[in-house]
Amino acid sequence: MSAYGTEDITVLEGLEPVRQRPAMYIGDTAKRGYHHLLWEIVDNCVDEAINGHATTIEVELDADRKGATVTDNGRGIPVGIMKKYKKPALELILTTLHAGGKFGQGNYEVSGGLHGVGSSVVNALSESLRADVFRDNEHWTQSYSRGKPKAKIKQVGETRGKRGTKIYFRPDPQIFGDKMSFDPAVVRERLEAKSYLHRGLKIVYKDPAANVREELHHPGGLTEYLGSLVADRGKKAIAPEPFLLDKEDVPRIELALTWTEAPEERLLTFANGIPTPSGGTHEAGLKSALNRAVRSFIAAKGITIKGVTLSAEDIREGVVALLSVYVRDPQFQGQTKDRLNNPEVAAPVEVAIRNALEHWLLENSSVAEAIVARIITAARAREASRAAVAQVKRKTAVSHRLNLPGKLADCSSTSPEDSELFLVEGDSGAGTAKRGRDRKTQAILALRGKVLNAERASAKQVLGNKELSNIVSALGCGIGKSFDKSKLRYGKVFLLMDADTDGHHIATLLLTFFYRMLPDLVRDGHVFLAQPPLYRIDAAKETHWALDDDDRDRILAELPGNVKPKISRFKGLGEMNPDELKETTMDPKRRRALRVQVEDLLEADRTLDELMGKDPAPRYQFIMDHAPQAGAEELDV
Repeated sequence: MSAYGTEDITVLEGLEPVRQRPAMYIGDTAKRGYHHLLWEIVDNCVDEAINGHATTIEVELDADRKGATVTDNGRGIPVGIMKKYKKPALELILTTLHAGGKFGQGNYEVSGGLHGVGSSVVNALSESLRADVFRDNEHWTQSYSRGKPKAKIKQVGETRGKRGTKIYFRPDPQIFGDKMSFDPAVVRERLEAKSYLHRGLKIVYKDPAANVREELHHPGGLTEYLGSLVADRGKKAIAPEPFLLDKEDVPRIELALTWTEAPEERLLTFANGIPTPSGGTHEAGLKSALNRAVRSFIAAKGITIKGVTLSAEDIREGVVALLSVYVRDPQFQGQTKDRLNNPEVAAPVEVAIRNALEHWLLENSSVAEAIVARIITAARAREASRAAVAQVKRKTAVSHRLNLPGKLADCSSTSPEDSELFLVEGDSGAGTAKRGRDRKTQAILALRGKVLNAERASAKQVLGNKELSNIVSALGCGIGKSFDKSKLRYGKVFLLMDADTDGHHIATLLLTFFYRMLPDLVRDGHVFLAQPPLYRIDAAKETHWALDDDDRDRILAELPGNVKPKISRFKGLGEMNPDELKETTMDPKRRRALRVQVEDLLEADRTLDELMGKDPAPRYQFIMDHAPQAGAEELDV
């Protein structure tokens, strides 16, 4: 057993603690930590810009991308001798932990650097660092290696009005290894984010290895940034214009936000210009404001939501938001500043955003109702997904063929773009469709009778229903939040029912299922209503097909007076021969079909709830209002 005594106690002085435990200061010694050194220097320059002392920052990577030079046109780091320490201020800042100009109240109103360790940490972990300071019409310079000065600070000439600070550093391979270098894509993305956050700031990015010199300047600020993020995701925004907030107060709050059709949220938050990927109190305020503002709008408009409970996650689904706050005394979690911890920030952020967002939603009611409809769809998808996890096993297009429904007559094509699925009412109709189809591209799935009403059933009941479960299995793309369009086996899905009232009812039940459980297929135009004829009219040597009574009467009225037509009414698809069904309903070159489209999501949601929901009162009222329009032959009595 070894002894443990006074002589075993070690005191690390100067910057030795940083070199001994670098992860405490920069997170790790891999790619993240390597780039964090650059962020520390850039953020110091940004602090000069935030406080009105700089307008331009230049970042240039070395030819081998292992080092970088960062220059600003700010005030320049002080170089005078500090009497207490008998060292220049520049040297103290670069060689001493917790030394800097951000502890007082006069030099920086707000800043991203608050611990006074950023520059000194970079110096400690660099094999070489050179600082050039331009101030008071003089140029000063000093070089360092692994945190220690190589020589005293010296004046090297006059600047003729030039001012600012230029820092060159090359991270130490003893800390990071020989193979580490800056990733130009990561660097550029971070710098562009800075240029969006600070509208008046111009950042010049140089990468000699790629012969790149780019000026990053975005006067549009967060609004322009939001548009870029939405475009990158490839999912359009629901609102034509985003919600914007710019509150000049303490804390200062700037927000750009919109809802999109994307299945996930993306919240990017910043505190004093520093990205906070782990969120914090400002992000908590934003989330609470979103939840309360939307619920307040729903209550104010009296929107009734039946059969589903909205969660905060449902409300935020599809949201893309950029939130930037400025706090006088930020409390970050650790030196890497991934999270803002100021408890006093959450409440004012929530109040400011909630009040402004409530007003915006009420002023833009049509957009707000579309947002609410999108949220309801998200809630239904979430509940369906929860049940689907336990009951539906999804496979790829090829492997899924091993577990297809027994009543599916599949096509030979494995290309979703070329393949079509016909959901056919009854075995008789399905038999006719199988004989009349194109076996290469058209699949037939027989359905027995009227399927379960998805509006009145839980997601678990829907997935437990054999007919609907067969549809999900045949499509292969899953449902709810587990929906994966890349696994969809058929690019077009046709609802092929008899052209009578029972057929219309079955089609309505299926449309309810698709709209509630597979809304993306409806929205993206994959669902069609096939249009089989109800009548065949033979007149002289011509054959006409009528979809319904009105169509029949129109055709008859157009026939010459001396023609005596022969009219046949089909009682069902099974009464048609395969050639007739192919010619009128299935042949892509000759068929008639209606693509299912929903232009008003909220109105569609209300209609389904009224006509297919559990409450019979709205349905009774609908029947009473429309009964005079129905003929006696259409009534099921």
